[in-house]
Amino acid sequence: MTEQHPENPRPRGEALTAEDTFVRKHRRNWRGWKFVGPFAVVFTFVFVVPICYALYISFFQKKMIGGEQYVGFDNYSRLFADEQFWSAVGRVTIFTCVQVPIMLALAALMALAIDSMKLHGTKFFRIATFLPYAVPAVVSTLMWGFIYGSKYGLVGSLNSVLGTAFDVLSPDTLLAAIGNIVTWEFVGYNMLIFYSSLSTIPHSLYEAAAIDGATEWQIVKKIKLPEMKGSLAITVIFSIIGSFQLFNEPSVLQSIVPGNAITTYFTPNMYAYNLSFMGGQSNYAAALAIVMAIITMAIAYIVQLNSMKEQMK
Repeated sequence: MTEQHPENPRPRGEALTAEDTFVRKHRRNWRGWKFVGPFAVVFTFVFVVPICYALYISFFQKKMIGGEQYVGFDNYSRLFADEQFWSAVGRVTIFTCVQVPIMLALAALMALAIDSMKLHGTKFFRIATFLPYAVPAVVSTLMWGFIYGSKYGLVGSLNSVLGTAFDVLSPDTLLAAIGNIVTWEFVGYNMLIFYSSLSTIPHSLYEAAAIDGATEWQIVKKIKLPEMKGSLAITVIFSIIGSFQLFNEPSVLQSIVPGNAITTYFTPNMYAYNLSFMGGQSNYAAALAIVMAIITMAIAYIVQLNSMKEQMK
């Protein structure tokens, strides 16, 4: 009796026709969509739809008479003339230019120290460095806020012992204090990316370089650092996006910092949040969010483009 394939009713050994081949390809494509489908649905409703809705409502404005009305690009025109918005953008730009290089330099040094295999307790050091990333940002900020306290915190205790009156949360040092919190949170995450990149280098290459008389610094400069260029581009892009989305740390510290050092427009995200939920200006906040998304994507694209040019040299 002739055996038959469950997807092909033709007897075994008989050639497939063009129609059978089309049916098989069609079924295979649908199987792929069954796997991709759940993610595509969630991605559409969680990511694509909110962006489209924010773009839609950014062209409207709530009026006292007439309700919500179409105003075109009025919200964007108002935004470009908003001094508070540009103050927030300038603040996060300064934060990014200072905090990101320091954080990535520390992460790279830690990754090189672990990869050198000369560090005692490597596993403990790697876990201890990465552990702050597992702590929620709100908890981390509250913890550091207590440490920064000039009355009851660690800084206050040091002031009592040393007879000083240093206040970390003063307006002059506040941005640096927030940068310290963010660095503490994410330096381990970036270290792990750098270390993963270094782990792909075969150790036989190090041994060959050492036999040829290369010093430890020469091995780092000529072998390890060039290998880290790809991971550096990834960490820079992620760090820029994260810095321009700065919200949790200043928002939590707002109730701890004395006075009005952290305003409602301290960062663009805080400004959008307060406009939408406190000021009832969701349309204007949507326009702000769209503009910030464009600025962030443009900067990330420029960084990626420069990285690709460097790798192609």
